[in-house]
Amino acid sequence: MTAMHRWTVVVLTALLGAALALPAAAQWKWRDQRGQTQYSDTPPPSGTPDKDILQRPAATVRREAQLASVPASAASGAPALAPKAADTELDIKRKKAEQDLADKKKAEDAKVAAAHVENCTRAKGQMRTLDSGVRISRTNDKGEREYLDDKAREQEVARTRDALSTECK
Repeated sequence: MTAMHRWTVVVLTALLGAALALPAAAQWKWRDQRGQTQYSDTPPPSGTPDKDILQRPAATVRREAQLASVPASAASGAPALAPKAADTELDIKRKKAEQDLADKKKAEDAKVAAAHVENCTRAKGQMRTLDSGVRISRTNDKGEREYLDDKAREQEVARTRDALSTECK
């Protein structure tokens, strides 16, 4: 074998060894209650003291370092990671949009309720007029005045009663 070929074999072997060792970097290593060393890809059982945890995956070490930088007053009762500023801004915008939508719905409901009250008042006034027996006139399409006959009056009474039943709740 030539020297160049040997170096290639050595480098490839080293790369292969490093590639095979990568999954081992994501392993947990801890001492159990009997003092025996345990290896696993899952965290040790809860209640295992920190002094008995010998190795953590790299991602967990970084996360714990971030948690250590959070003040104790903020960490108590708070989620595991402090919320990011962008998440907080999104929450604020979402809450504002929900509040705007609720305010808009409330205003629309108030508008509808006011229209019902107005329609009810008008229907009651119309019913009083119809019950009084006075002659009622309307203006037709040609702009001429015409008086309601008995049949038209009964139709108007029925229409007004329908309006009262729907608008005066």
